[in-house]
Amino acid sequence: MSVRFALLALALCAGLVRAAPDASGAPEAHGVADAFARPGVALAWGVLRGASEADTLVVVRVETSAPEYAYVSAEGVDPFTQVRKMLRGPTRAGSGVDLEFSRAHFADFPRTEFRFAASEAGAATVLTVYYLGVPDTTPEFPTRAALARYLADRLVRERAAGRSSK
Repeated sequence: MSVRFALLALALCAGLVRAAPDASGAPEAHGVADAFARPGVALAWGVLRGASEADTLVVVRVETSAPEYAYVSAEGVDPFTQVRKMLRGPTRAGSGVDLEFSRAHFADFPRTEFRFAASEAGAATVLTVYYLGVPDTTPEFPTRAALARYLADRLVRERAAGRSSK
């Protein structure tokens, strides 16, 4: 009986953390795979290999169809010191925007927060999707064209799985 109680308590805590709002009061969602979707918003990760590690880019394609998610911004966070670094200011996502980050940056700022808002001011964040590092399932590509094809296909598959209404 105590094992069941412990598992139930753990599941309840996990649900509360997943639904917990961020500092702005907006709900947070923990992204765990190389793609994330919910009605009105979807994103997919890929890596564009460079000639060296310093030249390697992590690319996240973001698509939105709901007006409340029209703009996306990205911040890197050091989870130990809570130091934040703006990676990309508010940008209209719409039918797709690629956010590019140096893979090396994840060593200092492993938490990445994608903040969605209805306006460019971004004062009213309505959703934060966060990742702890680059997802393990993120594939790597030698060319920008191959990466672009993959990201487009990955978003179609994620939405088709019923996780988004776009």
